[in-house]
Order: sequence, then structure tokens, then C-alpha cells
Amino acid sequence: MATIKPFKGLRPPKELIEKVASRPYDVLNSDEARAEAEGNEMSLYHIIKPEIDFPVGTDEHDERVYAKAAENFNKFQEKGWLVQDKKDCYYIYAQTMNGKTQYGLVVGAYVPDYMNGTIKKHELTRRDKEEDRMKHVRVTNANVEPVFFAYPDNKVIDDIVARYTAGQPVYDFTAPNDGFRHRMWIIDNDNDISRITDTFAGIKSLYIADGHHRSAAAALVGAEKARNNPSHKGDEEYNYFMAVCFPANQLTVIDYNRVVRDLNGMTTEQFLKALDEHFIVERKDGQYRPQRLHNFALYIDKTWYSLTARPGTYDDSDPIGVLDVTISSHYILDELLGIKDLRSDKRIDFVGGIRGLGELERRVDSGEMRLALALYPVTMKQIMDIADTGNIMPPKTTWFEPKLRSGLIIHKLD
Repeated sequence: MATIKPFKGLRPPKELIEKVASRPYDVLNSDEARAEAEGNEMSLYHIIKPEIDFPVGTDEHDERVYAKAAENFNKFQEKGWLVQDKKDCYYIYAQTMNGKTQYGLVVGAYVPDYMNGTIKKHELTRRDKEEDRMKHVRVTNANVEPVFFAYPDNKVIDDIVARYTAGQPVYDFTAPNDGFRHRMWIIDNDNDISRITDTFAGIKSLYIADGHHRSAAAALVGAEKARNNPSHKGDEEYNYFMAVCFPANQLTVIDYNRVVRDLNGMTTEQFLKALDEHFIVERKDGQYRPQRLHNFALYIDKTWYSLTARPGTYDDSDPIGVLDVTISSHYILDELLGIKDLRSDKRIDFVGGIRGLGELERRVDSGEMRLALALYPVTMKQIMDIADTGNIMPPKTTWFEPKLRSGLIIHKLD
């Protein structure tokens, strides 16, 4: 059962929220962060992308860069750009994209729950990426950016959230680079806090939707602090890390598409003929988007095709075998194009569906790529089924949108 707690959030004064808030560290590169933070000393990028305070080209993993993160974090607090709440609270974070709003609870998630599998994963993590974020947590002694969890829908939580969100939010702004609306409310009533804590204690599992590396780093540093503290009791703040928990039925998982540089020695005609063994191939007029599970869209030579997987290429009773990424990885990328490892092969790249089919056309028409493959998005049920059975999704399967905005709230570990 899930253990959560409220915490004293460290956050910007209302009038500074739009200056401080930023995109997450891993959705933009150093140059983009430098451009977005230009002329704004209050931008959170000075803490989460502190290489922007060094000359262009400085390695973001340089020890001086991590030290700068800690220095800037202290500076933000000293200048009053980040102020800690006086009591432990839960927070409601709402995101609105294309007219649809999802409401998440900002909580302290329990480190042992991550270690024992109550907090479930569906992706593999890379140790180098974990270590990078672990260093950041260590030097700041804080979870500066939240992770993104899902939980099974719960009416008690829905009702509490609905009551608070009927009132005025403490933050309400539209982010300039994505056009999405971000709002936050504070739950500081002791009875409501107790009800939320008790209700989550009856929820069997929490699911990492987005932020596997941040989750791993936060939990591993928490466990490290517990081991290194001779008087560890188990109720210290470092036993918890910051997560935004959304009801699974509110979340939007969008497609995560593939572009490939060459046809592995084949002509277009040979490639289309080879596809026919495992797919029904139909030429389309104009852009084509996959219509259902096991239907794909191929773009090649300025033409769109529908590919429908033939029976026998998938197993709908197997949580991995049912996935379209499994079908396309095996029968197209591996068998025909010779791409064995999606994580390391330089002939393939991945494009989040938020960029639209036009971005796939652009990458191919420019000559950079030879073909694009658009996939039907996975569902939250598929993600939860995979996590529940202890399976791991193939790489680059899920893309959640909107992304959590960083800087609305921070969790200190002391």
C-alpha cells in the first residue's frame, strides 16, 4: 500500500512564478536553456541547467556546474525568490492542454515504496543518467523537479480536489513556449490532509508515468542518506521525494514515432514488397494517422501508407506482445532494416507526437531521413498492466504531454 506525506513546499512568491518556472531539465539542451533564461536571473534554469552560467561549450557534468547549482539554489532562497511554507501541506497542480485539464496531487512519495516495488516502473534506466540526477539531488539537498506518477482513480481524492479547485488558485499562468495553462492550490486543512494520507494508504500501487531517472535518483539518494545516518529513525524528510500523482483516467499518452536514415540497402519498391509479408499495405492520399491498435502509418518518398499488422504478428494476451512498438521493432526495424538496439543505433531517431505528422514529413523530405513510422499511442491500461506484471516496455514507447512545469514547488530533504 502507498505511503505518502505532506511537506513544507519551497516555492516562488505569486508575483514571481512566471519568472522562476521553467521547462524540465531534460526537454531542452543547454543552448535552448541559455536562450530562454537570457536576461532573467530568476529563471530556474540557473539551478537545473547551471551550465548556462559558464562559457558556451562547458560540459554540463563538470563538477563546477553541480557546485553552481547549489550556489544558485542558496541564492534564490536568500533573495526571497523561493520561500518555504510554514506547515506541511499537499498541493494540487492542474495543467490544461487543448481544453482538457488534468489535476495532480503534489506529495512526498516514500523511498522504501520505490525500493520494494509499491511504486512501479515500466522503463529501464541508464546508470549515467541516474548518477547525473543523483549528484544534483546531493548538492542541492532537494528534489528541485517533480516526478510524474499515476494512480488508480479514486472518488475520495477526486472530491477533495474538486472542492479546492472551485476556489482561487495561488498560481495561474500560461507558459509562453507551449501555451499550456498551469495552476496550483494549497491543501492546508489538517482533516483533508489526513484523509488524503489515509486514502493513499489504501491504494495498492503508484505508477511512474514520466521521470524514471529522476525517480531513481531521488530514491537512491534518500536510501543513501538513510544508510549514512547513524541515528536514522525513518521519519526524516529524506525518506520522501516529490511526486505529482494524477488519476490514470485523466492522463494523455500520445504517440512516440520513429524516423530512419536508410532502407538497409533496399529500394522503396523492395521495402514495400517485404512489408507485405506481415502487414496489409495501403497507399493513402495525403497525411495518414494510425486509426487503431496494430495500425501504423509509413511516410516514404512523399507518400503515406497505412500498414495493418496481419494476425500472428501480435499477441493480445501478452502485455508486451500486444504493443505496437513490439510489432514494429521486430518486423520492420529489426527484420527488414537491421536496427537491433533502439537505444544505441545511430540510424534511428524518435519524434514525440506533440510535434505532429508534419515534423515527420519535414525530417524525411529534407533528405535527413529516408522514412518515418507513426504509431498508435499506448494506453494507461497497457502501461499499468506492464508495470503490474513486472515487465519493461521497449525503449521510446510513451510520451506524456503536457510536461510538468518545474519551479512551482521544491521539496527540501532536511
